Amino acid sequence: MFDNLSDKLDKALHVLKGHGSITEVNVAETLKEVRRALLDADVNFKIAKEFTNTVKEKALGQDVLTTLQPGQLMVKLVKDELTELMGGETAGINLSGSPSIILMSGLQGSGKTTFSGKLANYLKTKKTKKPLLVACDVYRPAAINQLHVVGDQIKVDVYSEEGNMNPVEIATNAIAHAKQNGHNVVIVDTAGRLAVDEEMMNEISNVHKAINPQETLFVVDSMTGQDAVNTAKAFNDRLNFEGVVLTKLDGDTRGGAAISIKSVVDKPIKFIGTGEKMDAIDVFHPARMADRILGMGDVVSLVERAQEQFDEEEARKLQKKIAKNQFGFDDFIKQIQQVKKMGSMKDLVGMIPGAGKALKGVDIDDDAFKGIEAIIHSMTPQERTEPAIINGSRKKRIAKGSGTSVQEVNQLLKQFNQMSKMMKMMQGGGGRKMMQMMNKMR
Repeated sequence: MFDNLSDKLDKALHVLKGHGSITEVNVAETLKEVRRALLDADVNFKIAKEFTNTVKEKALGQDVLTTLQPGQLMVKLVKDELTELMGGETAGINLSGSPSIILMSGLQGSGKTTFSGKLANYLKTKKTKKPLLVACDVYRPAAINQLHVVGDQIKVDVYSEEGNMNPVEIATNAIAHAKQNGHNVVIVDTAGRLAVDEEMMNEISNVHKAINPQETLFVVDSMTGQDAVNTAKAFNDRLNFEGVVLTKLDGDTRGGAAISIKSVVDKPIKFIGTGEKMDAIDVFHPARMADRILGMGDVVSLVERAQEQFDEEEARKLQKKIAKNQFGFDDFIKQIQQVKKMGSMKDLVGMIPGAGKALKGVDIDDDAFKGIEAIIHSMTPQERTEPAIINGSRKKRIAKGSGTSVQEVNQLLKQFNQMSKMMKMMQGGGGRKMMQMMNKMR
C-alpha cells in the first residue's frame, strides 16, 4: 500500500543528504518534491500546500535537535505532520448503548457489505461481542444474499425481511429482534448508489433518525482518491457521521484519500480494509501509517498480529521440544500456519522496517509457503519427526511426491537445520540478549 507515495517521498527527502545544516534553499528544494509527491498521490492541492508550508516553518525554526542530521530531522518533521494530517490520535469505536447500533453508509461498490461482515467478525473475536448484521439494502437482492453468505462464513446472525421495501421498518424491527435474542451490537448495512443523490440521502437520514446509532461510519473505496474525499464531504454534510472506513487500501499505491479525508471532513479514519478475507481489517493508527508511508515499517502492529495467533500452551510444548532437540517438520508446519493467519505476506513484509524498500519490485505471493508445505507433506511421519534420517533416496522420493527438485528439498533441509540451531540458541543466553535489545527499542 502507498508504494508510489513512499518511493517519491523517499527520493524527495534524499535531497537533504550531505548538507551540514538546514537552510531555506535546501528546505525549499526538498519540500517542492514532497508537495509534488503528495499531489501525485491525489492529495488535494490546498492540503499539500498547507502541509509543506507547516513543515517548512518548523524546519527553519528548528533549534533543539541540532545533533541530528538535516535529512533525519526532515523525516521526523514530515512524519509528525503526516500523523497529524491523518488524525493524530487513534480513534476508537463507540460501543455504548444496549445494544450498540452501528450504521454503515457509502456508495455502491465501496465494499460496505463486505466491511459490515469484517466489522462483525472483528467485534465478535476481538471484543467478545454478539453482533447482529441487518440487511437494509432493499434495492439490490444480491446485497441481502451477500450479507447472509458473509454471516454464515463468520457465524454471525443476519436479520432481513423478505418483501419489505421499507429500510426504516427493517432497521427498527432488527433492533427489537436484537434485544430479544441477546445481541449487544447491531450493524445496519444500508443501500448504496452509483452517485450521491437526494433520494439516497433522504432515505439514510430517515434510517439514522429512527435508530439513533452510537456510530455512523462512512465506508469509502480508497482507490477512488480525491473523489472519495468529495463523496465523504457530501455524506458528512447530511449525516454528520462519526468516522471513516477506508476499504481496498491494500490495492491503493497512492494514498491520497487516507491523507486528505480527515482534513476535509474533520472526522477520524477508524478502520481500514486490507484484503479480501474476513479478518483483513485493522484499526487505523495515524502514527503507524505515517511510519509505513515513510518506509519505517510498523513493528508494533506486526507484534500485535503475532500475539493474536500466539497460543501459550502450544508455545510451552514447543519450548520443551526445542530444549530436547525434538523440533521436527510437523512443528515447523504449525508455525507456518500461524504466520499465514497473520495476514497477507506483502502486508506483513511492509511492517518490517526497510523490508519494503529492500524487496521493491519483488512479487510477494500469499502462496509463498506452498512449495515448502508440499515438500513436508510428501515426507513420512518418521521423516517429519526425525529429519536426520532423510538420505539421498528419500530426498528423490520426496522431490517427486511434491513436484519439486532434489535441490529444493536440500535447500529446505538446510534452512530447517539452521533455524533449529537458532531456536536452540534462543533457549539460552541468546534469547535473553535479544529480549533485552527489543525492550530497549520500545
